Amino acid sequence: MGTHVAGSLKDIRLFVAAYEERSFTTAAQREHSTQSGVSQHIRKLELALGVQLFSRDKGQITPTPAGESYYQRCLDVLRTHEIATKAAKSYAKGTSGNIVVGLMPTMTRCMLAPVLNKFATDNPNTNIRIIEAYSAPLTQQVRAGELDFAIVPAFQGAPGLKGRLFLRTPEVLVGGKNAPWTHQSLTQLSKLGPLKLVLPSTINTRRQLIETYCSSNGIEITRMIEMDAMLGTLDFVARTDWMTILPGIMMAIDDPGNQFKVSPLSDPGMMLDLVLIEPSRRPMSPAAKLFLAMLQLEADRLNARWMPPNIIITTTAKQRVRHHTT
Repeated sequence: MGTHVAGSLKDIRLFVAAYEERSFTTAAQREHSTQSGVSQHIRKLELALGVQLFSRDKGQITPTPAGESYYQRCLDVLRTHEIATKAAKSYAKGTSGNIVVGLMPTMTRCMLAPVLNKFATDNPNTNIRIIEAYSAPLTQQVRAGELDFAIVPAFQGAPGLKGRLFLRTPEVLVGGKNAPWTHQSLTQLSKLGPLKLVLPSTINTRRQLIETYCSSNGIEITRMIEMDAMLGTLDFVARTDWMTILPGIMMAIDDPGNQFKVSPLSDPGMMLDLVLIEPSRRPMSPAAKLFLAMLQLEADRLNARWMPPNIIITTTAKQRVRHHTT
């Protein structure tokens, strides 16, 4: 009987060819083998199975009942193997591996979905995880090596990080559809009178920037609500006469007359620098680099909507600025 495992894929292919051609010689030609090689493989199968698969008579072969039954099962095996092979090969395009990316709500509201959809389609063998958080926890996770990269507001830097400018986006005034200014027009906050503003809390990097802007330009804030919830802020503003100040990249898909009026600030404008940070102790993987490049293209495209006409921000690779390295 022997201890050979019955039926390697090669054994099965040669058996199927011999069964269908009714000839070891023709089967050998079809499978690019030799007549003796086919005969040996069939004999090995029969020894392993303990049953005769073909009757042999004067050079002619005829399947036995066992051979008839085995043939049908062999077809199932070959068909399953072909399906499995094609399924595996469908993952061959693009990059492979695992990446973990940290993004603020600023980045996830408008630009993430189209980038993520294209990346997942073009790179089916790459697992990607997106973590949404504010700058402080994202920075900490990058330093700990838990993230491949994150995009956060510019800061002074910290040991263990390297980074560069990712995007300079205008801060925009956001109000409900009945807000007292023209959608998409340059708006001077000091001319709107005392403001009721929803602002991020003091743990948010942008809070100090906004307060400094208002105090430096004589902008009166009559009431203020602190809210570290971007979607909650937008819902509240849409339903009330309160307003908020948000990065333009976050408001790039809202149409006039919908829920919001959105306008860049003027006299003066206010810009937010977003920087890419990554662990300084390891290089970025090809998959992470590709996802970052796709994010960059979409961010530049969306950001163009709010850029004031007298400001030109170029984001080519040669003009990136390394803000902090250690």
